[in-house]
Amino acid sequence: LASIAIASLSISCKKDDGISTTTTTTTTTTLPDVYKKYSSTVTVYVDGNYVVLKSNGLPDHKSPYYKNTQWESTLYEAYNGTNSAWSQNPNKIASQNYVFKIPISPAVSSAHAETPMGPMGIALNGVPIFNQYAAGRVALTTEINSFDQYGGHPAQAGDYHYHVEPLYLTGKNGKSSLIGFLLDGYPVYGPQENGKTITNSDLDTYHGHTAATTEYPGGIYHYHITSESPYINGVGFYGTAGTVTN
Repeated sequence: LASIAIASLSISCKKDDGISTTTTTTTTTTLPDVYKKYSSTVTVYVDGNYVVLKSNGLPDHKSPYYKNTQWESTLYEAYNGTNSAWSQNPNKIASQNYVFKIPISPAVSSAHAETPMGPMGIALNGVPIFNQYAAGRVALTTEINSFDQYGGHPAQAGDYHYHVEPLYLTGKNGKSSLIGFLLDGYPVYGPQENGKTITNSDLDTYHGHTAATTEYPGGIYHYHITSESPYINGVGFYGTAGTVTN
């Protein structure tokens, strides 16, 4: 959907002859072009002040976690990454029913709420983005060894997700490409900008900064992926977060 009507205003007035006429004005909010970069498997539309994204959360790339699933014949691939300590967790990928509501016009928050355990954003292929913690808000030191060759893994409910760089997306689109959006409506970019690899020291406490990007040539606050913790987001959302259900 490119646009939807979100408000309608009717105004009555009288002509000089006393006859009343009614004029109806409709306000339309258009889906920003940047959201058209989402995979065709993600349903995207505008609802009031939010962009709604519906996804089954299934990664569009191969993974060892597709073993013993209905997608095994086309999407299973044994681990072939570079982590010598890799160890597959016991979970397998399952379809989900995510509904993300993200502010269409992001705004900085004075509260800077802590990111939730579970989805804090959604990548362009419909896969959720998680924060820098494993269960219990502990460091990913051990859990990171279960990430497949594309940087993701499923939790107990089969909900596949990324805590770190989604290597399939950056491999396909480039290291400085748009990765997706966090719940506060601010975009997430890969680990490079203008040919430079971004480090934590280049970013603020929320793991972002304001600069021009391909999609926002006039500049916008955005998050960057880095190779060290906290990877995608820092101490909380820069903006006011929307919602996600599953």
